[in-house]
Amino acid sequence: MTAVTDVVRLLEELTQAPGVPGFEDPVRDIMRRYLEPVAEVSTDHLGSLIARLPGRSQRPRILLAGHLDEVGFMVSRITDEGFLKFQPLGGWWSQVLLAQRVVVHTRRGPLPGIIGSKPPHLLPADERDKVVKIKDMFIDIGASSRQEAEEWGVRPGDPVVPDGPFTRLHNDRLVLAKALDNRAGCAIVVRVLEELAAGDHPNTVYGVATVHEEISLTGGGARTSAFAVDPDIAFAVDVGIAGDVPGVEADEAQSKLGKGPTILLYDRTMLPHRRLRDLVADTAEAEGIPYQFDLMPGGGTDAAFFHVHGRGVPSLVVGPPTRYVHSHGAILHLDDLENAVRLLVAVIRRLDAVTVERLRNG
Repeated sequence: MTAVTDVVRLLEELTQAPGVPGFEDPVRDIMRRYLEPVAEVSTDHLGSLIARLPGRSQRPRILLAGHLDEVGFMVSRITDEGFLKFQPLGGWWSQVLLAQRVVVHTRRGPLPGIIGSKPPHLLPADERDKVVKIKDMFIDIGASSRQEAEEWGVRPGDPVVPDGPFTRLHNDRLVLAKALDNRAGCAIVVRVLEELAAGDHPNTVYGVATVHEEISLTGGGARTSAFAVDPDIAFAVDVGIAGDVPGVEADEAQSKLGKGPTILLYDRTMLPHRRLRDLVADTAEAEGIPYQFDLMPGGGTDAAFFHVHGRGVPSLVVGPPTRYVHSHGAILHLDDLENAVRLLVAVIRRLDAVTVERLRNG
């Protein structure tokens, strides 16, 4: 009997590990440790992890993927005074950066620091209300010179990771942490494979943790892992944008924390497969699992590359709605994560060869 992972402990481990694009190794190691007891684990040549879970049939092949990387930064240069200029890795809104703590991962170990800029006290009155541009920010690690920073191990290209502790809020079904985008998806992949390994499914399932999602315009780990798996059906398991905060209108974001996982109807990179969408929604209703529909016209996921693999792969994005993504601290409801696991397990158990053929060819 497969042991059931404590999802809170798993989520804490995953979110606290450093893993900006190109530096996903610590997160991949955690995923490997959890998945090796239930599946055959390998990697592609970019570093995406692929866990194969055989079922009653070799095909259809079901790909279920969360991405390993989180938004972060890279050291671009060291100033003569010992401050670090940086390149964002992924989409950052400059207003969430100032005075935030970070950790610079050097060849000699991690160095804590803080993102700074010219103090507002020194700015002319007409500049104080303007947004500070990222190019005018820097990271202060306490070094007094370029030479000292280099002696501490800093080198251009070093990854810089947001510092955001894992916290359960007073309502302990809500968690606050960095990197919930998309360690939540990675946690769901682990739990789905554990549930399927303890039962039965009429297919072969590939639990994938991709690299480079936050920076890739060409596919990154999504493209290489799809090539390795050659799936018949694909799910990108990624967080949605919760719209239950002041100032957000229903036509901008509909999802609410605690109301179930989100099924994405549209994003700027793909249209989901209509028949697969209906199967997932019908399954949720049959199983009594709450779910929500939403759109994300300003973003995209790995499904952008899954759905155009080969002759085309019916694909869908499913995941828990989350507040404040791409920042040092996001909020997620554990019920949404657990219901995403229930929904995906139920759907995968319905994806036999006849059903997949009907989905693909009408």
